[in-house]
Order: sequence, then C-alpha cells, then structure tokens
Amino acid sequence: MSRIRAAKFQIGQVVRHRIFPFRGVIFDVDPVFDNTEEWWLAIPEDVRPSKDQPYYHLFAENAESEYIAYVSEQNLLPDESGEPLRHPRIPEFFAGRSGSVFRARDLDLN
Repeated sequence: MSRIRAAKFQIGQVVRHRIFPFRGVIFDVDPVFDNTEEWWLAIPEDVRPSKDQPYYHLFAENAESEYIAYVSEQNLLPDESGEPLRHPRIPEFFAGRSGSVFRARDLDLN
C-alpha cells in the first residue's frame, strides 16, 4: 500500500513549472496521479515523475496561450513574482488575489 503525502501547495496558490516556462493558479489537487496511463507514458522516461505524489490542476499560461495543465508536485515551485495572470477561467473560481494566493469563490472545491 502506498503512502499518500500531504499536498505542499494549496488551491488558489500561484505556482510556476520548475523546468518549462509556464505558471498558473491551482484549482484542484489529486493526492496521487489520477490521469490516463497513456498521458503518463507520453512523458519522456528520463523526466517522468512518480505517480505517488500530489498532482495539481492549474489554470496555466505561457507567453503564447492559456490552458489547463496537470503537473506533479516535484515539478512545481511557488511563484512570488506578483505578476498578473490572464487565464480567462480564473474569475469563475476565484474572487480575488492577495499576494501569491487567490481566494476561492464559494464553490465546492476540495
């Protein structure tokens, strides 16, 4: 039986990817990997993260676009830049921002 770790990041927190040039705000957390095997196997083996760690759903963006990202905890870092985020779905889930954390709207988020 694998041990479930406590999530290091929280819903509403602004984070950036450790390797790739994108950042975003967390809107959901899976305690362990909960995506398809096909998705996981598409990641090159030399950088493929383990499944037994929290995975985060982000309203993500890079210089060119906005999208939804699914990222392992080991690949995230806090983003303390204070730079605004432009993802169009952020206002649906969050009421405002204080520093590097967005306040969740009154939704059923876990």
